[in-house]
Amino acid sequence: MFEKILIANRGEIATRIIQTCREMGIHTVALYERPDKGSRHVRIADECVLLDAPDGFMNQDAILQIAQDTGAEAIHPGYGYLAEEPEFVHACEAAGVAFVGPNSVILETLRNKIRALAAVRAAGFPVVDYAPIAFDKDDMGALDAAANLIGYPLIVKSCRGGRSSTERLLRSPQRLKQVVRRAQAEAYAMYGNRRVYLEKAVLPAHQIGVQILGDRQGNIIHLGERDGSAVYSNRKIVEEAPAPFLTDEKRRELWEMALGIARLFKYENAGTVEFLVDVEGNFFFTEVKARIQVDHVLAEMMTRIDLVGEQIRLAAGELLNRAQEDVRLDGWAMMCRIHAEDPWHSLPSPGHLRRVRFPGGPGIRVDTYVYSGCDVPAKYHSLIAKLAVWAEARPQCLKRMRRAIEDFQLVGTPTNLPLLQHVLCSEFYGNGRYNTSSLSRNFDCAPQDDIYYRDLAVIAAMLYVRRNQMFHPTVPPRTHNGWHQDSRRLPE
Repeated sequence: MFEKILIANRGEIATRIIQTCREMGIHTVALYERPDKGSRHVRIADECVLLDAPDGFMNQDAILQIAQDTGAEAIHPGYGYLAEEPEFVHACEAAGVAFVGPNSVILETLRNKIRALAAVRAAGFPVVDYAPIAFDKDDMGALDAAANLIGYPLIVKSCRGGRSSTERLLRSPQRLKQVVRRAQAEAYAMYGNRRVYLEKAVLPAHQIGVQILGDRQGNIIHLGERDGSAVYSNRKIVEEAPAPFLTDEKRRELWEMALGIARLFKYENAGTVEFLVDVEGNFFFTEVKARIQVDHVLAEMMTRIDLVGEQIRLAAGELLNRAQEDVRLDGWAMMCRIHAEDPWHSLPSPGHLRRVRFPGGPGIRVDTYVYSGCDVPAKYHSLIAKLAVWAEARPQCLKRMRRAIEDFQLVGTPTNLPLLQHVLCSEFYGNGRYNTSSLSRNFDCAPQDDIYYRDLAVIAAMLYVRRNQMFHPTVPPRTHNGWHQDSRRLPE
């Protein structure tokens, strides 16, 4: 087992990894950039090193050099940044530093989204319709022809990122050039690669991911599925496990399909096989996320398995310590992503958090890097916390999540807590009958009913009173002279 691990990430996932390492007795090295020096992961790590390099957490050479300088035996990439970069993994392998994740061959295969789709289709599994080539910024003519061949509506996706904020839905050819240019620019900013490809849109649909674990001997198990169909502004905000719309028969079919695809790629370590499910219950493979994911907490709460700990053990060469029949999926879990942003316009809201209060009670978990008095840097993603709850059944789980959201207090910068409250209290989410189109159809703008404006007026009035309230009595200037001051002395 490793004695020291460098965490090549920040925020809540870095904090999460450090917590597991501490429980395993593993020394940790945290990286930070100057705007992030007050982050919680920097405070709780055994060592912290300033990452003062161009490209920050994407600078492979700098991170590998820090790992070697600090004597780290392994690097945990978290999610994003270098988590799915085969060149970085190959460099780690050449330097004798273990990478906590799949090997470079697996990552190289899965990073080519089109090749992965072709391999899965050739193996007999259903996949979404897609264009068999990727397009750069000068390929608009070929892209237009491919779009007409696939047919609208379609999805423009980054070749490097898959389903993410760089994904764009296109319903007609009128805005093709504009949408593709924007998607390419965002993909380049996020992944350093402009190439995109096209998929036929499945509308409406459910986004389902099956959590898998694999060791180097070919043993692979699943830890159930999770539903990420509650999407707002092209991002998941509420997820749950298991998927409420699946029957037991369909659920078992999905699990077997995910295991078959994982075995096809000889997958190892933690990952997620992702699918779209149409209204008729048909599954379509889309991609494999070859890393730990933001929503891994759902699998942990359902199975009581520490996925980060399993990642580390598998990266150290250990075998899976359980068979599929030993995995017990128990109860129901939900997770909300909490962002520092204006939720109605999807604008990030960095700033100073004056007061933070987390909800508590049985079955409630908060993964975060923030605390009272900390700053939310403008440089990074707006995700500041994940709130997860568990209960024995969905109705109890939903009630617990509603209560936890009400108890969650973040003062100092706008957050998406109001949006989450609206979603959790909506009828379509309450009955579990929602899909990827439900939130955009119901919450395209801020609520504007009478109750909303009444509450807004009350809040404005209270803020005005507090801002103009005199908390400390003033002393009249005439009492500042020596005679008055002397007269107020107590007799000796």
